[in-house]
Amino acid sequence: MILSECNPGFSGYVKSIMGEGNVKKRLLVMGVTPGSMITVVKKAPFGDPIEITIKNYSLTIRKEEASYITVEKGDEKK
Repeated sequence: MILSECNPGFSGYVKSIMGEGNVKKRLLVMGVTPGSMITVVKKAPFGDPIEITIKNYSLTIRKEEASYITVEKGDEKK
C-alpha cells in the first residue's frame, strides 16, 4: 500500500521507501525509516499536503513524497 493512498486515521508501519536520490535521502533524514510506526493525521482537501505522525512528532509532506513510501497496516515491525 502506498502512503499517498491512505486515508486519515490509517496506522501502520513503513515497509520501504522506493526511488533513489534526493527524495529518498530527504525522507530518511526526516525520520521516515523502514519499520517506523506511521499514522496519517489529516489530508488537505485535494490530498496535498498530508500530515503524518512518525516517531512521536508531526510531519507534513507532499503527496508526491508520500507516493514513494510503502506502508503496511498493523503493529510496528519487529
